[in-house]
Amino acid sequence: MRLEETADVFKALGDEHRLKILHFLATRDPACCSTGAGICGCDLQDLTGLAQPTVSHHMKLLLSAGLVTGEKRGKWTYYTLSARGLEVARQGIAFLLSHAPQAAQEAV
Repeated sequence: MRLEETADVFKALGDEHRLKILHFLATRDPACCSTGAGICGCDLQDLTGLAQPTVSHHMKLLLSAGLVTGEKRGKWTYYTLSARGLEVARQGIAFLLSHAPQAAQEAV
């Protein structure tokens, strides 16, 4: 477990707007976008009610943490959920739980 990578993932997960974006990417209707392959940044603006520069900032952090991937198509970037950052978060939690037996028993 690399602490720096794990910290980046948890920092990215520590914002309400970014969690809302990740939830949307995970549960979206594939027909919501014209291509069906990823969510357009413009849709994320509508979802969050944030301005384009703010959405871009949030997406940059999610990309950097490995929680999403992005593909530039014309003027827009299309985003999809990535397992890499989610796996880092899962491993970080699993490591901590394995060293806190009482917490692991309470979670069951």
